[in-house]
Amino acid sequence: MTATDAGDTRQGMLRRLIVGPTVTAAMAQPHNNFTVIRLALALAVVVSHSFSVVTGVVEDEPLVTSTGFTLGEHAVNGFFVVSGLLVTMSYDRRGWRDYVAARLLRIAPALIAGTLLVALILGAVMTSLSVGAYLGASETWRFIWRTLSSFKSNAALPGVFADNPFRFPMGTVWTLKYEVLCYAGVLALGLTGLLRSRAFAVALVAGLTLAVAGIDLFYPDAPKGLQTSLRLPLLFAAGGAIYRLGERLPLSIAVAAALVLATIALRDTFLYHALLFLTEAYGIVWLALVPVSARLPEPAADLSYGTYLFGWPLQQSLHALLPAWSGLALLAPATAATLLVAALSWYVVEKPALGLKRQLLKLAPAPAAAPAGL
Repeated sequence: MTATDAGDTRQGMLRRLIVGPTVTAAMAQPHNNFTVIRLALALAVVVSHSFSVVTGVVEDEPLVTSTGFTLGEHAVNGFFVVSGLLVTMSYDRRGWRDYVAARLLRIAPALIAGTLLVALILGAVMTSLSVGAYLGASETWRFIWRTLSSFKSNAALPGVFADNPFRFPMGTVWTLKYEVLCYAGVLALGLTGLLRSRAFAVALVAGLTLAVAGIDLFYPDAPKGLQTSLRLPLLFAAGGAIYRLGERLPLSIAVAAALVLATIALRDTFLYHALLFLTEAYGIVWLALVPVSARLPEPAADLSYGTYLFGWPLQQSLHALLPAWSGLALLAPATAATLLVAALSWYVVEKPALGLKRQLLKLAPAPAAAPAGL
């Protein structure tokens, strides 16, 4: 290759980076960074919790001052964007039967196994009660039921983590409620045909964006739970809309940079949160699909869900055993233990469960024709 050819190649790469491929073109590539990003987001949640699990004060984290959200909350935002894009694509390409089977087998087995493991084994080891009294306590079984039926993250186990700032052992499952509701929304929109409508995708994101901005404008002191109930569906819908608009939507570093600058400029206005969420949605998809030339090593196992589920109970346990250690000191052993348990979850529970999908679909009658696109 001549120097001229090399220069042309570099200019072409730079132009593609600035102008960007469309989402559809980028997703047609043989490689992407979704698996790596999901694991990075799950680990970010573990890092974030290393502050609050020791102090009991979520606001102790540095990012809260500069952005209004913890690192863990930003990571959850990223999860919902990625989930919205991939789940919408899953329904679009495979139909509702495959979709329902895949969603159930992805969420339920690890959650059930994790809840039982935490309640009946970890709890029995960590409780201040006798094992007999612990297993005979109604609170133990109520914890299992509440966690599995309504994703209660603030449920405690008798005598477990009594001296920790937070007593609850499954502190991250609350987001699964919103995830499942979003899954149900995709199913409903898919069955009615609205999931194929670009106009509806844009209208849904616009409506949720206006709702977030409206809350900040007219009700700035609203409870954070109200904002969360809009924030997570907005991020999920944004991921779905990015997929639906994929043939026309470019992934440009210039657009990403402009969104970041606009978000910073509007930090003290009622538009900040809405713009921040849209910027995160666009940015996380850009990171997943555009810099694939870096060829980040793809993990052999998808440890993101297990890391997200088991990070908190393991961090709680380590803090209970080593109360004098700081969150930073606990971070390394907590991360190592979390990845180990996440690997066991993947190979023992999650991967075998996902392997059941084909068998379930073979037992189901052939699906009806998908509704016509709008």
